[in-house]
Amino acid sequence: MVNPHLETILPSIFLKVQEANYERERLELKDGDFLDLDWLKKGNKRLIILSHGLEGNSSRHYIMRPAKFFSERKWDVLAWNCRGCSGEINRLQRSYHHGDIEDISVVIEHALAIGYDEVSLIGFSMGGNMMLKYLGVNADTLDTRINKAIGFSVPCNLEDSSRKVANGSGRMYEKRFLRKLKAKIEVKAHKFPELNLNWEEIKDFHDFNEAFTMPVYGFTTEDEFHEQARSDVYFESIRIPTLVVNSLNDPMLGGRNFPYQYAEKAEKVWLETPDIGGHVGFTLHGDEYSWMEYRAEEWI
Repeated sequence: MVNPHLETILPSIFLKVQEANYERERLELKDGDFLDLDWLKKGNKRLIILSHGLEGNSSRHYIMRPAKFFSERKWDVLAWNCRGCSGEINRLQRSYHHGDIEDISVVIEHALAIGYDEVSLIGFSMGGNMMLKYLGVNADTLDTRINKAIGFSVPCNLEDSSRKVANGSGRMYEKRFLRKLKAKIEVKAHKFPELNLNWEEIKDFHDFNEAFTMPVYGFTTEDEFHEQARSDVYFESIRIPTLVVNSLNDPMLGGRNFPYQYAEKAEKVWLETPDIGGHVGFTLHGDEYSWMEYRAEEWI
């Protein structure tokens, strides 16, 4: 097998993607917060909506690459940023988490109101999990213009993914994510003194969840949070053709993130588990695009 860490890390550090010429829209939310949406519009009647991973944004290589790819193939593209991920800290205490589908629901509803004939969803890592849960929860009321979905490197069982990155070589990913999360919340603490915690004592996701996630979002236990964040339990509910692609050498996904048993029972969800790819890697040597863009186009 190709080294999973190199497949994951090298594209993130060294891959240079031509800057997407986004048009930014600020979407004001009913709770007083905002979301920044980045568009590539060419007047097409079909739309791709891209959802990024934990502490990602619309400028990450794995988002700009498919944005450019599909824009060149006569799609409009919307790459939305989770709260606090667009380069400006959001206004409220809360931000986002793996099981939070409130904001992706608002973004999709907003995009549909523009009048597109066809909408396809592509989610990466956490964004893929949000997308899958959204499709399952809203299965009975889903707009018929949403017709295909695909997720790459999806932690559809967050508890198992958290366990994977808490041990061995996975710790480097956990530390990186925590560094970014803690930095944002330290900024928020100037406005919300109750967030002025002893961050030196927060060493892992478990500590972070107890200090921030659980009190801010109202979870009683970490198990409750993990259960609420799962998307695999929604596979059977999903009613549009949906593909989940998780590579077997993904350094952030434990065994329960390859939920063959849920996919086998689902009529509209297919699970692909290629041997290699890392975590949102899937690099093709000498190609400006990755295997993910070509597989997404083929699926959609």
